[in-house]
Amino acid sequence: MRYNLQNQLTAEKIVNFWSKFEIEKILQEYGEERFAQNIAQQIIEERKKRPIKTTSHLVEIISKAVPRGYLKGRLHFATKTFQALRIAVNDELQNLVKVLPQAWQVLEPGGRLAVISFHSLEDRLVKNFLKDNSLNLNVLTKKPVTAGRQEIKSNVRARSAKLRAAVKL
Repeated sequence: MRYNLQNQLTAEKIVNFWSKFEIEKILQEYGEERFAQNIAQQIIEERKKRPIKTTSHLVEIISKAVPRGYLKGRLHFATKTFQALRIAVNDELQNLVKVLPQAWQVLEPGGRLAVISFHSLEDRLVKNFLKDNSLNLNVLTKKPVTAGRQEIKSNVRARSAKLRAAVKL
């Protein structure tokens, strides 16, 4: 899950050593997981028995923590938890907050900034950045551009991608 192997924080450290409160917080904030409290509690209980070392072990834990109906949803029941862990490990949102102004600063007038986001938290940050800088830019995408049916069919990962673009004035 780490983009940078020099990073000392790993998902394994989070699930095995962080407090219930801290785990629950990242699941709620970064995963927008509605069963964050149950999942965090189950993680705490399971790690008392043995350390959580594999993704399959974590998936098993999550499956015990969520209602049966949630297991058969459109989205895999563990997706939001893994998203939250990845965002926390890589500090993705803070990196995006840092890089957007830097990218904008080096852009020449008439230059275009295009950002592809893959989940709602990233998209919200990009949308707000463009809105907050609306005096210095012309937004090219009033609504985000998303993949069409054919593209999703050939590349399933494109289903969550959203493109926003602007031109620097």
